[in-house]
Amino acid sequence: MTWNGTLLHIHVAPAASYEMEELTQAQLVPGRGIVGDRYFLGTGTYSPKLDVREVTLIEVEVLDAIAAGEPKIPGFKARLEPEDHRRNLTTRGVPLGHLVGKRFRVGETVLRAARMNFPCKYIEELLGIPGLYEGLLNRSGLNCAIEIGGVIRPGDPILPMYE
Repeated sequence: MTWNGTLLHIHVAPAASYEMEELTQAQLVPGRGIVGDRYFLGTGTYSPKLDVREVTLIEVEVLDAIAAGEPKIPGFKARLEPEDHRRNLTTRGVPLGHLVGKRFRVGETVLRAARMNFPCKYIEELLGIPGLYEGLLNRSGLNCAIEIGGVIRPGDPILPMYE
């Protein structure tokens, strides 16, 4: 599969339920996450569980589809800003659903896609958007491990690694 994408936004939150803060650059640390993020600090909702979510990604195309009410079934329609979806990185042109088990570059870093993310009901309450849980089913992003750390910035290319 040939593709190339772009990193649009970087967001972190210091703890569960805190507002996401947009960064102009971020330091990714293997085995830990993004410096300053709740999972790096061990204060995320899923921090105590054995789960790979050092970095989470979501496609801007998903946000656009939700805003347009696509797919028509369930027909959910809402406007989500990049800071609303609770994922760290917002991408464009990256087929996240096809990357599970694969490695890819984000700027100077290398990520390994661990598993697709599942939405939680709590996001509806947090954002006050009924139906958001169903609207995010099967397109709630990707959980990744950091294999090679470094600094990333919006505008960085996201590229597949052919192994």
